[in-house]
Amino acid sequence: MVAAAWLARFDIPVVLIEAEAEPKTDWRASTFHAATLELLDELGVAEQMHAEGLRVPIYHFRDRTAGLVAEFDFGLLADETPFPYRLQLNQQHLVRMLHERLRATPGVELRFGCRVTAVDRGPDGAGVELRAADGTTERLTGSYVIGADGAGSTVRHALGVEFTGFTYPERFLIASTSVDLSRALPGIAEVNYVADPREWLFLLRTPESWRAVWPVPPEQDEREALAEETLRRQFQGVAPWPEGYPIIDRQLYRVHQRVAGTFRVGNVALIGDAAHINSPMGGVGLNSGIHDAVDLARRLGRVAEGGADVEAELDAFDERRRAVAVEYVQADTQRNTERLRETDATRRRAAHDEMRAIAGDPERARAYMRRASLLESVRRFGIGLPPGRAPEPAVSAPH
Repeated sequence: MVAAAWLARFDIPVVLIEAEAEPKTDWRASTFHAATLELLDELGVAEQMHAEGLRVPIYHFRDRTAGLVAEFDFGLLADETPFPYRLQLNQQHLVRMLHERLRATPGVELRFGCRVTAVDRGPDGAGVELRAADGTTERLTGSYVIGADGAGSTVRHALGVEFTGFTYPERFLIASTSVDLSRALPGIAEVNYVADPREWLFLLRTPESWRAVWPVPPEQDEREALAEETLRRQFQGVAPWPEGYPIIDRQLYRVHQRVAGTFRVGNVALIGDAAHINSPMGGVGLNSGIHDAVDLARRLGRVAEGGADVEAELDAFDERRRAVAVEYVQADTQRNTERLRETDATRRRAAHDEMRAIAGDPERARAYMRRASLLESVRRFGIGLPPGRAPEPAVSAPH
């Protein structure tokens, strides 16, 4: 949706192909970081997002036994970005906002209920084979194909691109409740990473609910893990609540750390989970996917205007976005996850001491928050900068 909306800004005709019959409403990612909000503000959708979302400037790193370990404040970045916080808003709301806009945007064709079954490349463009819900098929051709079709990407498979990395042995379970966990656990922040050698936790608030993430052992049956009784018992283990915990959403999924061997083959490109997938610890998967989309769209915009070399632009997209995926997204989410699930007591204490030291030093905390907000990767690599051009130094921004 972001890629289509951004390409439309350059008056580039777009056909958006989606297998589902309509925009999905299931709860997925829910965090938008400062660097992403800057891009979405440029797209003209940030104001509506803020009207519906929840601003969270502070988050906690906690230990399930010891309590608060370190508090981090995105407000330290107030002179660098107009958005010194995480905006909590479930992903489907941004999709809805963009869908409403794209339906009324000239040059954008939305093809819902159609599945891409094959991709082919030629010297002057690329094509996809489509199958509609009624079984009819057709072929579409264009100048470029962008595969934003998730971890199981048909486009990536059609290109024969490797998706190297690993899968965590445990599955992650996300459950949401209408109970206000800040009442059950006084003193917690609205975003909390909670370390524990047996069952770490990730607790965060969204406008609709409080959400918890915890690991599910490989041997536990999926039906048992998702059962109402199990989830209510899990929440009671997080914080006793005599009235019980209503469960309003649940998802169980496998978590991977993987990166595609290349983000482009000819005039076919991969973005988002089709190009890289990671642990949710840090809330950067959705954000980095949006950065991929904008980076690529800006490059194709320059090519369409006739002043840029397509090979150089697509090579720069591949090089820079893949570097961000490996050096930031993969590295940081893996480190965050391992810190939460560490079982060795000595290493746990060392990790906690390091987090306290970072939070206690304003300059180190500032650098830490700059990286967590993705501002560091954007300042270093830019988003869609012309090949060979270095990012401009960061400047203060009013807020």
